[in-house]
Amino acid sequence: MLLETDVLVVGAGAAGLMAARAASAAGASVVIVDKSIIGRGGATIMAQMTTAVALGAAEPDSVELHAQDTWDGTRDLGDRAIIDVICTRAPDVIREVEGYGANWARTADGRYSQVFAPGHSRKRCVYVDVLRTGDAVSQALRSVVRRDGDVVRLSNVMLTKLAKDGDRVTGALGFAIEQLEPVGIAAKTTIVATGGLTFLYARNSASANMTGDGFLLAAEAGATLRDMEMVQFFPIAHLYPPLVQLDPIMWDPFRYKLGGRLLNGNGEEFLGESGDASGAYTTPRDTATYKIFREVEAGRGSPHGGAYLDFRMIGADALKAGFGPVIDILARQGIDLTRDMVEVSPMAHFMLGGIAVDAAMQTGVDGLLACGEAIAGMHGANRLSGNAITEALVTGRIAGETAAARNAVARTPVEAALAEEWSQLQALWHPRAVTRDDASVDAFKARLQQTMWENAGPLRTGAKLERALADIRALAAESEGLALAPVEAFALNLQERVELRIMLAVAESIVLPAIERRESRGAHVRLDFPEQDEVAVAHFLTRGGERWSMTARETAAASA
Repeated sequence: MLLETDVLVVGAGAAGLMAARAASAAGASVVIVDKSIIGRGGATIMAQMTTAVALGAAEPDSVELHAQDTWDGTRDLGDRAIIDVICTRAPDVIREVEGYGANWARTADGRYSQVFAPGHSRKRCVYVDVLRTGDAVSQALRSVVRRDGDVVRLSNVMLTKLAKDGDRVTGALGFAIEQLEPVGIAAKTTIVATGGLTFLYARNSASANMTGDGFLLAAEAGATLRDMEMVQFFPIAHLYPPLVQLDPIMWDPFRYKLGGRLLNGNGEEFLGESGDASGAYTTPRDTATYKIFREVEAGRGSPHGGAYLDFRMIGADALKAGFGPVIDILARQGIDLTRDMVEVSPMAHFMLGGIAVDAAMQTGVDGLLACGEAIAGMHGANRLSGNAITEALVTGRIAGETAAARNAVARTPVEAALAEEWSQLQALWHPRAVTRDDASVDAFKARLQQTMWENAGPLRTGAKLERALADIRALAAESEGLALAPVEAFALNLQERVELRIMLAVAESIVLPAIERRESRGAHVRLDFPEQDEVAVAHFLTRGGERWSMTARETAAASA
């Protein structure tokens, strides 16, 4: 399959869908591609909570104050220009998405309902009840893109390499998973909107397709990655008892709405929060994650290695009103919140670092843009609750606008490059040294996830990180002997094999700068270097062949 387009969008979560919509609205032809189903994969559709935007509906607010709160949360590791443009454009973009059908909750007098979230100095987070924010945003964008005749949608297509003509990206190459046929798309501009990488960790809130594809695609095309060691761990993800039908990170919005105490195994509150719904939840996610694990390490954890979340002080009627249908789902699984506590513990949730871009979402590689969770700059070393969907929507819109403005660029054919890439993919059926023809790719993934969780997870040391690096390289060498059973269609095994290569390379890009960051800053906690350095230093990675190269430079903290 060969296609030509003005703008190619790789990834179809909120950022990708918004980029496609913005580029099409500006007059460009668009192809949007996802290895899952368009608008059904990625992180946005699973997001249940809030979206931060300075609308000033609940109390006086400004985009400048939103930007300052966000900068303060980055632990001096953000990019102020990117933060400023996202916060400034957020109000208009939020209203735009409402026009597509995302019905933000409103108060009785018709104003936007805005709530407080940790790290923000104002009630500025909008939402769609009940636990439907991400799903509602995805549905709205999916609908508007589906109705757009200038957008071609390709589901179940895995793009494995960006095509280049000299220093310019000219499209992308890969294969259709269902038909097992080569796919090449020539584009004037390519936008990477593939989301994060938290499926690399054994305990994660990600969909299975969040394997870090975009980071490696961009890096191998010449883009720079920034602060890849900065992975955010969500502090109160569900741990025990087992639950089905519910997102493990669902508890936070109920705490904001109703209250709820976080207790250690001795029944003691340890975050310095009141436990009521008076806006007292002020502990940022990086701090809460660290303190929960410190309680566990000190022998004061809950029985399964986390902390207790306690709603028992709240009346049954208030719980039913606040939880809505969720209270019945919990009851069917034997959990009565008027008498039972649940156990929670951190899990890998969001990628803070990523592809380095400027305020126009340009990567520095001609023809290549990036947006959404795939980029660095907005969050630095810690993301404030509510800023993820804001980032996805605004940066997607900016990337689409920037791409459409490049309409005068000539397209370059990709047939020759596709033939070469298809040959490389076909070689995976018959590797040179078949040593494990019975090995499961999933087993390799699980081993990688376990070493990342144990050795490059929320609490790190130099020794653990060196162990992770050795494990990653050993797995990479061992996986070279994997043989794939030939298939004629539905090539999920080929997809998984390519994903394994990506995951191994991206895992190394996390561990290498984590070893070099000999301090604790935000989401990066080094138990052997517990203090934060006075000067913030950003780490930049480039890729040549199969190797990562790293440089470091001080951030412009004073510009804030």
